[in-house]
Amino acid sequence: MSNGNISSIILRGVKEYGLMTVGMVLYSFGWIACILPTGSVGGGATGLCLILHHCLEQILPGTVMQYLTIGVLVFIVNAVLLIIAGFIVGWNFGIKTVFCITILSAIMSYMQSSGLFNNLVHLPDVISQVVLGGILAGVGVAMAFRQGGSTGGTDIVSMIINKFHTISYGRIVMVSDFVIISSSLLIPGKEFTDALAGAIYGFVFTAVFGYTVDLIMAGNSQSNQIFIVSRDYQAMADAILYKANRGATVIDAQGWYSKRESKVVMVVCRKRDTSMILKVVKSVDPDAFISVGSVMGVYGKGFNALNKV
Repeated sequence: MSNGNISSIILRGVKEYGLMTVGMVLYSFGWIACILPTGSVGGGATGLCLILHHCLEQILPGTVMQYLTIGVLVFIVNAVLLIIAGFIVGWNFGIKTVFCITILSAIMSYMQSSGLFNNLVHLPDVISQVVLGGILAGVGVAMAFRQGGSTGGTDIVSMIINKFHTISYGRIVMVSDFVIISSSLLIPGKEFTDALAGAIYGFVFTAVFGYTVDLIMAGNSQSNQIFIVSRDYQAMADAILYKANRGATVIDAQGWYSKRESKVVMVVCRKRDTSMILKVVKSVDPDAFISVGSVMGVYGKGFNALNKV
């Protein structure tokens, strides 16, 4: 391996771990500076740890809670999950996930213990602060995801569950977040109305957080896949190629009701170009059958480079 390749690998590693660290800082700031002061909660392992922290405050002395910060609880919960998953699904965890969990725990512990961030954000109402926290946390996690990192928590739970039952990741996240946020209603020493408000804000935070992550992960690379069924498929493909300046693929197909052989013109384009493609299709064949579907990633010439995945 040449020195140039070694330098490139080192620089790429520094960039990846640097961006993951910045992401964990933003994620921690969203929780400690925005969510914690409002008394709200959230989903995932961090939301669970926040609820545990509120419960432990009722039974443990303040001197103990100075050391048992949310960051420490995040580390403990994720460590337990990693150990359980290690025995069940194997010890093939990525070093980036371990790095993110460790650095996240350290940053959250510092932010909470220092007290500098507890009243740093002053927004006119709770909902604004919760939304800001969701955006910051979502941006932070998305930065880690894009570099191959993970904050653990639900990802680990998903691995364990799918060892025995095939359940979609989205459903696991949805159910676990609902259970965790709803459990905040059982926090001792808290008025039910306050607990209910905190739970509602928790659902708002989780929705904003999830939307932000999806938006950044897709970003400008969001694309649509368009299938066009038309008798005049040759004119359709030519129009897309020359009028819309987009590539097209013609696929053999068969209408199962009519049992007739047909052709399907497939086009993959940026979402912003979809309207233009549909106008071209309409100009060629107003009676064409069209389906438009959203795709999360497109790789190849004209789109994202596969070697950047």
